[in-house]
Amino acid sequence: MSDHASVSGAQWPTPLPSCLSVKRQDNIAILTLDRAAKRNALSDELVLGMQTFFSSIPPDVQGIVMHGAGDNFCAGLDLNELKETTTAESFDTSIIGQRLNDTIQFCKVPVIAVLHGAVIGGGLELAAAAHIRVAAYYALPEGTRGIFLGSGGSVRLPRLIGAAAVMDMMLSGRVYEAQEAHAILRLSQYLVEPGMGLEKGVELAARIARNAPLANFAIIQSLPRIVEQDPQAGLFTEMLMVGIAQGDEDAKARLRDFLDRKAGKVQRG
Repeated sequence: MSDHASVSGAQWPTPLPSCLSVKRQDNIAILTLDRAAKRNALSDELVLGMQTFFSSIPPDVQGIVMHGAGDNFCAGLDLNELKETTTAESFDTSIIGQRLNDTIQFCKVPVIAVLHGAVIGGGLELAAAAHIRVAAYYALPEGTRGIFLGSGGSVRLPRLIGAAAVMDMMLSGRVYEAQEAHAILRLSQYLVEPGMGLEKGVELAARIARNAPLANFAIIQSLPRIVEQDPQAGLFTEMLMVGIAQGDEDAKARLRDFLDRKAGKVQRG
């Protein structure tokens, strides 16, 4: 893997807080949650900084890899910020978390979450908003802590792994290790050896970034909406996406290359 070019928060189009760092590898941006001493727990500063990052992606970035510094991806909300909150303040925390995860789910470029160590509570909600996940262990201990999912996880996670699994994790504090989460829940699309997640994430992002940008945009914007529509509305949305994607000049050129045998056929592996 080639060296990464560091981009300080101040050099991103909009300044970022010190709890985030960004590196560039060609047209891929690698975003690091940088609160390793706190297991990258989600403080308001971190959540708002990520909102800034995902709302200011430069035009030449075609994919994002998101991971955590140190031994963990994200251990959930920073409970030190929650212990004395009022009801109104808890609403604010939920609102900024929901807004961030909506922004990630409907980001203009694909987002890959590289998950290692703890992916707990709000960290799992964050991971659920990404388009592709590389495995770790997962937990939702909200019930045992007297709180509830507040960043969109109660909407996204049951659609990904089923309401029964989410309920079990929240009520009992059950932890799914990477292998069983991958095999049973199908929450992660890729399972790798320890320490190989970031390399796999960057490899996937680079491969996806070679697609026609408008096709990637159509996929990540339309599919989450189609699954929420009734079948006839979904079919209509699909038809619109076909027209938009195939009308793109890049897509036309790629189709001509395939028909002229200039582009390879689909291969296994």
